[in-house]
Amino acid sequence: MSIEQVKGNLIVSCQALPNEPLHSSFIMGRMAKAAKEGGAMGIRANTVVDIDEIQKQVDLPVIGIIKEVYGDCPVFITPTMKEIDALMEVKPEIIACDATCRIRPDGKTLDEFFKEVKEKYPDQLFMADCATLEEMLHADEIGFDYIGTTLVGYTEQSKGLKIETNDFEIIRELLAKAKHPVIAEGNIDTPEKVRRVLDLGCYSCVVGSIITRPQLITKRFVDAIKK
Repeated sequence: MSIEQVKGNLIVSCQALPNEPLHSSFIMGRMAKAAKEGGAMGIRANTVVDIDEIQKQVDLPVIGIIKEVYGDCPVFITPTMKEIDALMEVKPEIIACDATCRIRPDGKTLDEFFKEVKEKYPDQLFMADCATLEEMLHADEIGFDYIGTTLVGYTEQSKGLKIETNDFEIIRELLAKAKHPVIAEGNIDTPEKVRRVLDLGCYSCVVGSIITRPQLITKRFVDAIKK
């Protein structure tokens, strides 16, 4: 198993939060098996228990995160060193964390947080979950190993942005300037979009809800009927 195997291939995000019908480490492990059977070459997963179960079920590289909300702080994807330390117990191939310009729950800037993380875990690979081109280029500059478009449209700073606008203009601009590999993620919900971002030069592509959240898949069909 090597992280290089995701190059040019699909990563499937297998996540279900506590308020969702499929919330269960057992189910996420089976979801990862189904993703592997379908040809996925990597998995993105949330929480130590889910990652541990997934690692038992499939021999695929994992992008690990912990979603943890601290009060009204908007940064919740692997927001502090506490979550990094916890993830290192299961050692996912890549750890992804919020790499936006927003202040973290402990008051640290991204630069302060990432400096501490890299000093403590110099050999671990890290992925930057970003929302704007400026954030992506900054994460690239400070040394994240992979640059992700995960949060485009999901933050106040990126409100109204869509990843596919103008034939994935934000990805094309990023690829023209970034030194590190780009992983496309966020609202990539058709096979055609996956093919396009890989053709543009992305290292890999993460697809989640349209594969692993049946309640949302069902809703798309129901909405079409109602129209």
